[in-house]
Amino acid sequence: MKEEIVEFRKVNDVTMPPIIITMDEFDRPKVVINVAHRIWLSLHRKTIGGSAEALFGKINEILTEFLAEQRAYVLMEQQEVRDLQAASDVEIIGEDEHE
Repeated sequence: MKEEIVEFRKVNDVTMPPIIITMDEFDRPKVVINVAHRIWLSLHRKTIGGSAEALFGKINEILTEFLAEQRAYVLMEQQEVRDLQAASDVEIIGEDEHE
């Protein structure tokens, strides 16, 4: 599996949060680190660095919920198709009996 490139950028803007995870122009992950918050970032560096596994876990939860929802939609659609097929089979059988 090819390792994805993550772009890192530094900004210095007191109106922005310390860290932002966003998308670059190619829809790849981009991390923006705001050095205006360097004291806070430095103070919490180990916590921030260690949060990667927990962040992955949360993203995995979101993905699992989304996939379960999509699968439920697929199953509902399949059931609707079976119900329509069954209903059309009943009508066809009924029509044949009247002829």
